[in-house]
Amino acid sequence: MLTQPSIAADARIMLSACAAPRRESRDHFSDRFGGRGYDTVEGLCSDPDVEAIYIATPHQMHRDHAVTALRAGKHVLIDKPLCVDLEDAQAIVDCAEETGRHVIVGPSHSFDLQIQKTLNLIESGEFGPVRMIHALNYTDFLYRPRRPEELVTAEGGGVVFSQAVHQVDIVRLLGGGLVDSLCAATGSWDPARPTECAYSAHLTFRSGAFASLTYSGHAHFDSNEFCGWVGELGNDADPDSYGKARSALTGVASASEEAALKSMRTFGGVGALPDATHNEHFGPLIVSCDHADLRPTPDGVWIYADGEKRFVPVPTHGAPRRAVFDALWAAVREDRPAIQDARWGLASLEVCHAILRSAGTRTPVMLNHQVPVRGRS
Repeated sequence: MLTQPSIAADARIMLSACAAPRRESRDHFSDRFGGRGYDTVEGLCSDPDVEAIYIATPHQMHRDHAVTALRAGKHVLIDKPLCVDLEDAQAIVDCAEETGRHVIVGPSHSFDLQIQKTLNLIESGEFGPVRMIHALNYTDFLYRPRRPEELVTAEGGGVVFSQAVHQVDIVRLLGGGLVDSLCAATGSWDPARPTECAYSAHLTFRSGAFASLTYSGHAHFDSNEFCGWVGELGNDADPDSYGKARSALTGVASASEEAALKSMRTFGGVGALPDATHNEHFGPLIVSCDHADLRPTPDGVWIYADGEKRFVPVPTHGAPRRAVFDALWAAVREDRPAIQDARWGLASLEVCHAILRSAGTRTPVMLNHQVPVRGRS
């Protein structure tokens, strides 16, 4: 549902079929796009007109759905994270390489256009190597309607698997990809939401660069205030809506009632997203190089160089997730793998697991599955 506006704006992409357990979702898809609706993933994967499948199912289903699609000869765009378990992620990596099909893990905020522009500025060499990155985000994530498994860490619930992977992807992309070690702490502060609501992590890259990542989904401070009141999805946020998420849950009497509220946010549910007039973002970010600090924003990138400060605008052109579909097109039509392929997704998932492990043991964790940004040594 969140990606649909960018799909609709891209003439290269045609939505021809879907699979969904809810008849309402299938009927809405057929009414809106004229495509076929299947009640199983296997049915969708058998459709000869489908070249690529976007998997946006719950995290714990990703392995089965991705492997089914790959073995049917389909390319796969899979929502982050790649999986919950590292073993499942490795199985997707292996299947993609065995079948010769492409996997792209996204949309994630590493595809945001201003992040892509920041990467271009880094790779230009004008400002020297990356030395330090700071990423910060405060949201109401844990207090939005959730299915029961979204509050169970082992099933992919909490902020680490769903949210840290965004920050990890961004920081790995801009820092070269190869995280060497990390130390982290997590917070679980509400017995009614018994999973991680916050984390802070310090990452060291093989290059010697380092990064700090901090996130809270505890629904108090909103870091959109630091981003000109632009929401995560690029729409204008309302500074007067403070407390809305927590307030909406006060009248929910059961887990099933909350799950029903969550289902209304899926495709075919009630309500439409506001138009995005800015790029999507994932909170304040500063990248320090030898000769400049780079600060991506929802509208572009601020450059604080040795002798000047300047702004590089990055327009959305009506499709905030365009870079995702640039990567998909290049993979399917030109056989060019994306940076955020299955091995990249495995590496980012490894960092998420390391955050939980370091927090649990209060010790540093070394990383073993890291890969560089494609095209860089």
